[in-house]
Amino acid sequence: MPKFVLFALLFLFSYHVQAQTWEVGGSVGGAGYIGDLNPDNPVKVSGASAGLYVKRNFDGYFSAKLNFSYAKFGAADSTSSSQQFRDRNLSFTDGVMELAVIGEFNFLKYIPDAGPNKFTPFIYAGVGITAYDPRTVYNGSAGSLRQLKTEGQNTQYGDNTIVIPYGIGIKYNIGGKFSLAADMGYRYTFTDYLDDVSGMYADKSKLTGVARALSDRSGEKTGIYIGSAGTQRGDLKPRDSYFIVGLTISYTFVTKRCYFQN
Repeated sequence: MPKFVLFALLFLFSYHVQAQTWEVGGSVGGAGYIGDLNPDNPVKVSGASAGLYVKRNFDGYFSAKLNFSYAKFGAADSTSSSQQFRDRNLSFTDGVMELAVIGEFNFLKYIPDAGPNKFTPFIYAGVGITAYDPRTVYNGSAGSLRQLKTEGQNTQYGDNTIVIPYGIGIKYNIGGKFSLAADMGYRYTFTDYLDDVSGMYADKSKLTGVARALSDRSGEKTGIYIGSAGTQRGDLKPRDSYFIVGLTISYTFVTKRCYFQN
């Protein structure tokens, strides 16, 4: 377990205030990514997401949670409105698993079933780690791209990255201690390889087999390949990112004399 997650957990479980509530929840929704195959549309949903969390509410405004999310997204140049992208003809899917510690702030004091407000908008931010594995379909079979080094890298890129989650949402007390929330959150990552695309076309004479075929897919339909060694393959930006939009249902447990009665 990453040290920062362990430290945050110790803080989360040892911090004491006069009254505390625990909360558990689950979410479902959509996911998308912004990167070399989708550089311009930050709200394009291309897959699904699901998550679970446990949260500690310190008062009606501030809370911290340990959150696990799974999201699947992808992109294909063949569906792009840009002829340049369609000519490039790359594609990928990625299923990411994220573990994060997230701090949350309610704009209105909110305690389900007992507080002064039935709803509140909120914002959140945190830090986490995400495991990723870009894949594509070639000759009818799906396979992982990491080990192929399709851009001629000396070493393959990693299988996880630190992420910075941040977002906004609104929650509503639907009855008793149950809440329903809708939110949209982005993940700033420290990798440019969520999609296996980053920089320049490799020298195909130094690649073999499937790696050579997947490094430049531009001529699969026309027989005319445009990926000359050293020419631009990706958007040359240093990072990819992804987002999750979803609905969450949660239940809050009051564990001590309630702070809203003080």
